[in-house]
Order: sequence, then C-alpha cells, then structure tokens
Amino acid sequence: MYPVERQRWIIENARAEGRIEVPEVAAQLGVAVETVRRDLNLLEKRGLVRRVHGGAIPVEKLGFENPLASRGSVHPDEKVRIARAALEFIDGAESIFIDEGTTAAAFADALEPTRPMTVVTSSLPVACQLAAKPLLNVLILGGRVRGNTLGAVDHWATGMLQRLVLDLAVLGTNGATGKHGLTCPDSSVAAVKAAAVASSRRSIVLADHTKFGVDSSIKFADLHDLDAIVTSRGVPDGLLQPFRRLGVHVAAV
Repeated sequence: MYPVERQRWIIENARAEGRIEVPEVAAQLGVAVETVRRDLNLLEKRGLVRRVHGGAIPVEKLGFENPLASRGSVHPDEKVRIARAALEFIDGAESIFIDEGTTAAAFADALEPTRPMTVVTSSLPVACQLAAKPLLNVLILGGRVRGNTLGAVDHWATGMLQRLVLDLAVLGTNGATGKHGLTCPDSSVAAVKAAAVASSRRSIVLADHTKFGVDSSIKFADLHDLDAIVTSRGVPDGLLQPFRRLGVHVAAV
C-alpha cells in the first residue's frame, strides 16, 4: 500500500469509527507503529485529524473546521472535475447562489456564462473571482466575515437571502448521510446554507468522496431538499442510495 493510499484509509476509517488507535491501525495495515504516527502527524498538519493520546479523531467529530487554505490543497483535481460537471445543472438559471468553500470556488472559476446572469454569494473569494467576468451581475451578502473561510454569515446574510428568489443554489457540505442529511460544523454557516436552499427553486450539492458517510454537527438541509448531487467516482453505492431513493439526481465524475 502506497503512503497516499494508507493515509486515505486512515482518514476514512477515522471518520467511520469516530476515532482510531495507532496499534490497531498498524496491525490492520501491517506497518510499523512509527509509520502510522508519521501518517497521523501529516494528516494533522493538513487539518484532517486531531492527535489524541494513542490515536486521532477526525476534525468533523470535534466540530472543528479546516482553514480555507488547507482545504484548497486537498483533492484539487477531484474538485475541478466536480465543478465542471456541475455546470450542466445550470440549465436556464438566470440567478444563482454560490456557497463559500473550495469546491464552490472551483465552480465559480469554471463558470463562463454566454448570457446575462446574476450570482449571489456569501464568499469574498468567489465574489472577487466573478466580479470581472462579463455578463455577470455579482451580489455579495453582507454580515460578519469568518476568518477560516472568508464567508459572510449572521442575520445580515440570512436576511438578504430571505428577500431573494433564486433559480439555483450551488452548495458545499462537510457531511452527507442518509440518516442526517447535509451537515456542517458551524451554526452560522448552516443558517446561510439553509436560507439559500429555502430561497432557491433548485439546489445542488458539490461534494468530493470524503464527505459521504460523515456527519458534522449542524444540519442545514434534508435529502428531499436537493435536486442533484455532483460527486467523484468511488463513493460506495450504499452511501448514495438514500439520495437516489428520494429522486435526487446523483452524478459521479
């Protein structure tokens, strides 16, 4: 098993179990304890786990959130594929909400409209990406700007969304499961996402393979709120079936 495969196994099992122990991982993978410790140190530097005595806990279980810079370095090619595939779901939308986060930013980067379109976003980086593009009218939500993601939150942001009627919401998520729906670790971010879903005629979620089978702490949408999910290949079919059963279109690219 290559180091990248081993580290992927570690983070996926940590998310599934809620915690992993160094000796158990070493025994299951047939590697030295020191190798597992090095892997955990690397995963902690990337903001994916927090080291605890004898093992590690995934950040989602602690309610932590990775900084935008570190998230942008995780699965970048996968996020670009997802973002480009999501363009097919725009259809005739003339007004779009684009969420904060790195996958949403990849979607914004790929967006090259051929007709006038209004984009509403909670993300400062997305607004800056889109402001210079022709044919786009860019509106940024007001409110407190979070340092981790440079996204606007609180009642200014949700209040503005409540006064809008949008064709499409393009959202990211920290967790997606059949039992708890879509979740993220921050209540103020969850409120903005929920307001965007409520204000939009259609909603799609862009999520790489690591988000499925994982629950974060705050729900912002149920499965039936979604029209489509765009994800990457390799997500176990059992994790996607609850969405399909409710008529959510699932595209894996």
